Amino acid sequence: MTSASATSTAPIKDEGDIVPVRQAAREAAAAAGFTLVQQTKLVTAASELARNALVHGGGGQAEIFAGASGVRMVFRDSGPGIADIEQAMTDGFTTGSGLGPGRGGARRLADGFRIDSAPTVEISMSAHR
Repeated sequence: MTSASATSTAPIKDEGDIVPVRQAAREAAAAAGFTLVQQTKLVTAASELARNALVHGGGGQAEIFAGASGVRMVFRDSGPGIADIEQAMTDGFTTGSGLGPGRGGARRLADGFRIDSAPTVEISMSAHR
């Protein structure tokens, strides 16, 4: 379930940009036939990852790919990357003051989750699970 280009690209430059990322995620999930619960999970994960890109990565963008079998979202930011990915994925670990589900929560909400030390996080969800 990949396509040659993003169905939607949303900048993440300030707090106000998180809402359009959430809306684009919901639209892509609805178009892919997700249930309301699946849509909510994807939107929650998108919100957390967009906020992390803004707060910890200095901003960036979200690319959302939708297809008949699901949705894939790629978040890229301007930060230096994550030095210790294993530690960063530990529940309760934070470098900020937030108490949201963060990357770990996003990982649990999605079917697929990939993060690399470059500032890129990718999640995917299938409508048929």
